[in-house]
Amino acid sequence: MKRRTSLCMILLCSAFLTGCASGETARSEPDPDIVQSADTEPAATEPAVTEPAATEPVVTEPLEKPEITDGEKDGWLSCTYAGIRHDMILELPETPDGAPLIVMLPGYGQTAESFRSFTNMDEAAIPRGYAVLYVTGAPQPNDPTASYGWNSGISPEGNPDTAFLKALAGSMQETYGFDSARTFAAGFSNGGFMMHRLAMECADTFAAVASVAGRITDSVWENRNEANSVGVLQITGEKDEVIPKHSDGTADRYDVPGIEDVMEYWAASNGLTESASETVGNNSVLTKYTGSGTSKQVWDVFIPNGRHSWPNGDYNGVIANALILDFFDAQK
Repeated sequence: MKRRTSLCMILLCSAFLTGCASGETARSEPDPDIVQSADTEPAATEPAVTEPAATEPVVTEPLEKPEITDGEKDGWLSCTYAGIRHDMILELPETPDGAPLIVMLPGYGQTAESFRSFTNMDEAAIPRGYAVLYVTGAPQPNDPTASYGWNSGISPEGNPDTAFLKALAGSMQETYGFDSARTFAAGFSNGGFMMHRLAMECADTFAAVASVAGRITDSVWENRNEANSVGVLQITGEKDEVIPKHSDGTADRYDVPGIEDVMEYWAASNGLTESASETVGNNSVLTKYTGSGTSKQVWDVFIPNGRHSWPNGDYNGVIANALILDFFDAQK
């Protein structure tokens, strides 16, 4: 299939594939938020970095529309919003007009370029007619590491990332003719944390989100909606200590709820009263929540022996890209 691609300017500083959770911290110890390139045991861990306390906001009046420019390479893009620069890579299907769009958010310390190499989502999505936009985050104003990341809710005075992503999606729809009713987002780790915030605050823009190795932050949970109309997919590894779980007792160490509670909330708040479970990969469990009178679905995937990774099938037979695309296809 012939396709057009757009790519963004090479970053002055390429973030390494490492990281930290840039989100809620455990009561007793920092998060071992490890970025893995495959479903394998991590070779080593980097010191975790917790998100610092809030400071005064850098930007009080975000721009209404992102300023998007072409990069030096064919198709690379850069974008400025509220004075904050983001680099992006846009992969287009053969027919962009009317195509669904997936906005891909990297984990802490990753860039659009490294996240594309890390997930290869466009290789799976383009044949299905999706456009894929990888977006680099930005250093938060109160983060001494100056690493790329997303304001998932831990710091109320951080970057205006929800406003940015809403505006960016609107600009992409206007420029390329993407289907506004089928605009989705997917993220890993810190990007996965951001998925829960987008689902809570931006359901008018994103019809569904997919969180891989992400959790909800305390402020988002405390201000949760009574009712929602948004699809949510969560992929959780059994041995991922970044994600609080009742199944292994890690939820007792965090100020945020166990992921089981979070997924039950997403199902109930969407009015989904029916559930069915099936086996995927090597004995992983996929639970699908559905309901009459709504086209939205909530999917919850639990991977035995899974780590803090983007599953690619090598280790446990679960392929995150295929699951995410099947989930987005199911959101009618």
